[in-house]
This record gives sequence, structure tokens and C-alpha cells, in this order.
Amino acid sequence: MDARPVDGRTARSTATRARVTLAAARLFTVHGYTATSITSIAKEAGVAAQTVYNAFGTKTAVLKEALDQAVAGDTDPVATLDRPWVREALAAEDPRELVRLQVAGTARVMLRVAPLAEVLRSAAPADPDLAALWRTNIDQRRTVHTVFARALADRGALRPHLPPEEAADTLLGLLSPELYTLYTARLGWSPDRWTEWAAEAVTRQLLDS
Repeated sequence: MDARPVDGRTARSTATRARVTLAAARLFTVHGYTATSITSIAKEAGVAAQTVYNAFGTKTAVLKEALDQAVAGDTDPVATLDRPWVREALAAEDPRELVRLQVAGTARVMLRVAPLAEVLRSAAPADPDLAALWRTNIDQRRTVHTVFARALADRGALRPHLPPEEAADTLLGLLSPELYTLYTARLGWSPDRWTEWAAEAVTRQLLDS
């Protein structure tokens, strides 16, 4: 067992970053990216503005960290594809169970990340750095969906003549934060209703009956 002591300064720095990130997420989702300043983030987090600059450098970096933590649900440095819910879904032998677990896990992520993703999407056209971050976000989501699409292909479960790449594009659209926000925030659907609909939609679009 690794019994190395945790450095006190590192622990304090990590706690400060987490506090700043949570404060920023609250302000970004309430006031938007442009109206939220480093100074207001620092005030919300109870730290000096210079502390935020020292920890992150830019407001874009703060938003990126907030998005990363929202996707993960914690501050652990574990990639999405190594998360327990993803591993459980990919281990399912039955394709319909794989889809069900994928959509259920995605729904839990969307509950946390969709508001921040909307902040980024809305602000990206006016800021090249945010535009690049939004493109990266899309690419990362497609990478994850490609793994799921190939898992379905490996099981012989995809519709005839549907290549895994097209299946991944379909997943990217159906399980996107944009569509989740449309149905839940704009149309008033509950997260459970969206999850049920999304699982059925993915099943109909991808799986061989």
C-alpha cells in the first residue's frame, strides 16, 4: 500500500482550485461567461483575484476546469473511458443493456455538465480560445461515442450497412448537451423522461432489430 504523506501545500492548493471552480461554475451558469469576471469568481470563492490568476492563468482555463470537473463529477484525474460507469456499460454483453447503461451514465453527466456546456457553446463564436475549447469538447465526446459504437459493432449489433463512424456521429447528436438542454431546460422534460427517450432513440437508430 502506498502510504506516502500528502503534502499540506498541495492539498490546500487542490482545495482552493476546487472551491474556485465551483464558484465559477455557479457564476457562469447564472450570469454567463462574458459577465463573469475573475474578480467576481474570486469574491464568490472567498479568495484573492491574484490567487485565481496564479492557479488558472485565464478565465478560459477556469471554465475548462469547471467543465472537466462537471463531466467527471469529482476532481480525480480519471479519464471518462476509465470511469466505472463506462467500464460497466462496455462490459455488457447484451447490446440493449449496453445502450441502456451508456444513456443512463450520459444522463448523469448531462445533469452536471449541460448548463456549463451551454455557456461555452453560447460564448464560443465571440472568442477564439473558447471556440477552440468547444471544438475540443465535441472531439472528446465523439471519441467516447466511437468507443461505444465500435463495442456495438464488435457484438454484431449495429444495423446492416451502418459503419461504426456513422453510429458514433448519431450518438454524438442524440446524446449531446445541446439536445439535452433543449428537452429539459426548454421543453420542460424531466431528466428521467429524457433518459428513457434517448435510450429508445439510440436503440432505434443503431441496433439491428
